[in-house]
Amino acid sequence: MSFGERLQHAREISGLTLDEVARKVGKSKSTVQRYESGQVSKLDNEIIGNLADAVNVSPIYLMGWTNVAELPITVTRIPLLGTIALGDPITAEQNVDEYKQRISEDLPKGDLFYLKCKGDSMSPLIQDGALALCRVQDDVENGEIAAVLVNGDTEATLKRVKKIGSEILLQPENNDYEPIIINKNNPARIIGKVVEVSFKL
Repeated sequence: MSFGERLQHAREISGLTLDEVARKVGKSKSTVQRYESGQVSKLDNEIIGNLADAVNVSPIYLMGWTNVAELPITVTRIPLLGTIALGDPITAEQNVDEYKQRISEDLPKGDLFYLKCKGDSMSPLIQDGALALCRVQDDVENGEIAAVLVNGDTEATLKRVKKIGSEILLQPENNDYEPIIINKNNPARIIGKVVEVSFKL
């Protein structure tokens, strides 16, 4: 395979779009397309290294000096499904805002999605602006934190689930907020269990 073919193959195996690679290397989408099509044949070592890093392979693999990529990393693209309320529920956005990439072997099993948290009702455990990684499931154990659709599946909130008889309490961590009582008159639907939370310092 040529340099461009190896680049395209590595990009597709990593689940990356042309736009994503372009952003990683600081080039335009059309420039990356020209790299893949072979229209640009003379590349300096820096851009080759940047391209290799972007598509998770070694530079010598892209150059054709070895058929072993040497970085056998499988990347999973996880959808970010808008913003989830941590205070008063906000309108749930079901469209995918973007995709986050993670090394597959570092991830828990199951179908996963990210939700961006907003508000302070789960503080100090979960901060405003954090990303909550959730596994798709329609129930959680008592005391676990879940992403829950309320108000006729039109709004979402992130709370600790407390099961008391036929009722469920969506319990905030912040004592300044009241729990949401879920029953037949105020139904809700669990859409996932929070398995990881990350935020920038």
